Amino acid sequence: VQLQASGGGLVQTGGSLRLSCAASEGTFSNYVMAWFRQAPGKEREFVAATSRNGGSTTYVDSVKGRFTISRDNAKNVVNLQMNSLKPEDTALYYCAATNRPWVDRGPSWYAYWGQGTQVTVSS
Repeated sequence: VQLQASGGGLVQTGGSLRLSCAASEGTFSNYVMAWFRQAPGKEREFVAATSRNGGSTTYVDSVKGRFTISRDNAKNVVNLQMNSLKPEDTALYYCAATNRPWVDRGPSWYAYWGQGTQVTVSS
């Protein structure tokens, strides 16, 4: 599967952004999908993930209640709606996929990665 992330940008504190990740070359519904982020000088961090059918989602504690991951298997897209953004959300955001059957928070679980989209939240 190939992944193309989009939707990043510059936003003020408290603002919103919607990231999208379009998948091609594969049966999208066979993949667990996730979003990670990496700030300068920091390790890549798990943000959110969704099961193959979208029925189960999981989030890092720092984004619970603010971010929502969703997928549309008919359109081969996974989205990350980000509300109430904070400066500490500033990072390069990556979408990732695995054909393993369940969600994991470790980056090594995911074999397929998009190119990243930059999110910058100004204070």
